[in-house]
Amino acid sequence: MLTDKLFALAFADELETEAPSTRKCLERFRMELTDYKPHERSMPMGYLALLVAEIPMWINVMLKDGEIDFATFSHYQPKSTDDLVAHFEKNVADAKVTLQQVQDGDLGKPFYFKRDGQLLMETTIRESLLSTINHLVHHRGQLTVYMRMNDIDVPAIYGPSADDRSFGQLQK
Repeated sequence: MLTDKLFALAFADELETEAPSTRKCLERFRMELTDYKPHERSMPMGYLALLVAEIPMWINVMLKDGEIDFATFSHYQPKSTDDLVAHFEKNVADAKVTLQQVQDGDLGKPFYFKRDGQLLMETTIRESLLSTINHLVHHRGQLTVYMRMNDIDVPAIYGPSADDRSFGQLQK
């Protein structure tokens, strides 16, 4: 098993790898679609885009506060797409700094998910970090489906998308 310090540095690298394609998705979000939902049980597109932008912030909360209470967690209120992207960029930068400061022993500490002070789940910080990138990728993928349903070009993420302008060139 990697030491906490090495794990955190590898995790920072993974976050840096996922950030550009995530930024591309957020840059294409249109504020007028904030309330769009593909189904009545789906989350609104604006909340989904904000969630994608804020997941890197969770890393700071995990390492600095040791808990997230869903009832009191304060969400940012972007006024524009540029504002949303800037919020994401700040969260990624802050997370990378926090991860670089991790010392051995930090990731074995407990992390608590709560709602109104009631414990929902307890894990270690390491376990919570392991699922954070997956959570980001999952919701980014969900956002690309919403984008497709609203005729917003989906950027290339792990390879070309049907909307990627170089897609035809790559098939030759």
